[in-house]
Amino acid sequence: MTVETSMLPVWACLASLLAVPALLIFRKEPFMREAITFLAGFVKLGFVLAIYFKFLKNGTHVEYTFVQKIGEGINIPIMFHVDELGMLFAFVASSLWILTSLYAIGYMRGLKEHSQTRFFVFFAISLSATLGVAFAGNLLTLYLFYELLSLATWPLVTHHQDKEARGGGRTYLTYLVGTSVGFALPALIFVAVKTGGDLSFAGEAILANQEMGYWPMLILLLALCFGFSKAGMMPFHSWLPGAMVAPTPVSALLHAVAVVKVGVFCILRVVTGVFGIDFLKKAGGENPALFQNPAEVLAWIAAFTVITSSLIALTQDNLKRRLAFSTIGQLSYIILGAALLSTLSIQGATMHIAAHAVGKITLFFCAGAIFVATGKKYISQIAGLGKRMPFTMGAFFIGSLGVIGLPPTIGLISKFHLVMGAASSPHPSHVALIVAFLISTILNAAYFFPIVYQAFFPSSDSTSEYAKDKFSWANIKEAPLACVLPLCLTALISVFLFFKGGFIADLARTFAETVTKG
Repeated sequence: MTVETSMLPVWACLASLLAVPALLIFRKEPFMREAITFLAGFVKLGFVLAIYFKFLKNGTHVEYTFVQKIGEGINIPIMFHVDELGMLFAFVASSLWILTSLYAIGYMRGLKEHSQTRFFVFFAISLSATLGVAFAGNLLTLYLFYELLSLATWPLVTHHQDKEARGGGRTYLTYLVGTSVGFALPALIFVAVKTGGDLSFAGEAILANQEMGYWPMLILLLALCFGFSKAGMMPFHSWLPGAMVAPTPVSALLHAVAVVKVGVFCILRVVTGVFGIDFLKKAGGENPALFQNPAEVLAWIAAFTVITSSLIALTQDNLKRRLAFSTIGQLSYIILGAALLSTLSIQGATMHIAAHAVGKITLFFCAGAIFVATGKKYISQIAGLGKRMPFTMGAFFIGSLGVIGLPPTIGLISKFHLVMGAASSPHPSHVALIVAFLISTILNAAYFFPIVYQAFFPSSDSTSEYAKDKFSWANIKEAPLACVLPLCLTALISVFLFFKGGFIADLARTFAETVTKG
């Protein structure tokens, strides 16, 4: 693989960060503040696309080193290295940030939210940290930007500054920083000591040529995967539903554009870049345990999370909490795909980053639009709403199809690769894992389709919420255009990528083939 040095990843990362001073200067000028946000978003996306068309499209990776070594005697650089996985994630994050910013304007203005400048400032910082993770060239750089993202998103989670927001914020930081410092950091230090400081993701996996027993490898794998708890894998998942106290644009950022995707991105890096597929496949040669190798343990933890979170989602009446538990399960699809150790499963896991992003951001946009237009946030309160807000609920239906994995959305393509990847997995329990995929898909449909059905075909039973409140819907109409337009666009993008998703599929396939070619 050819590697070239370029500043383009640096400028892509800095584009939103450099907008922060201007946002503060024009804090009393809403139109200027919002114009700067959009300008930064398009510039960031432009740099990301420039990296793709100038380098990656031609099979060239891009590197840039900030610091050659972090201290005397510690020869670990802080660097960027852009490969296909990083490019796919950077493209998803930078493109959806633009639509999320448009949505945030309609939402924040519609509800006359306070401290809007602070909101957009930390939004911009969060996107810089996200691209820092996407472009991280080694495990240390990945960890540093991961921690920066936790700190940058905390003010967004606690935006309302009430008791509930402060409680959600404490849970958020406790889980994310506690696990990263308690698990990921010691694991990083262990890997650095064992490899002599070679933490680079370029070339072979970091531990590819190391000797490790089954149990040390399992402990190290779980320490890194649980340490990157933004992935929401059980039992370190409670921060995610708790963070739903944030404004809906933040929920969209958490669940689609940045935070949770950073978590599963890190776990993909751990499986493919720290351990390596071949290293994990060979780990079970002298295995005294129930599972063949450590990756199979990770696969079953992910499968448990998928099923359990889906069952919990079925019980939630609060719409955002149902979406939150849905996200927990969908993230574990990606982890499960990585842990299956087959080319198709890793391709599906990589594609699902994009597929889930556009599907789930649509659903959260719809939840926010419903709240702006009606003040309702419970599923039992929105029966019959499809007649008053057809665009919003129509987009909700398409977003649901994407998350369930049904046509005509890209969710079908990513889930198809995941299931086919499970069929070709080296794990002896791969058939049971296929069943877990299928059961969870049925559960996905069970917690989404009744919402859509009741919205368009409400029960006329005199005891139903709709029968009690249907006359109050008379003056309800769609949310402001700045809220409705983004959710319609993201729904259409999910359908468009079903037919024209070659860009996403090519990046995912190239990455999967590269990391499994041995």
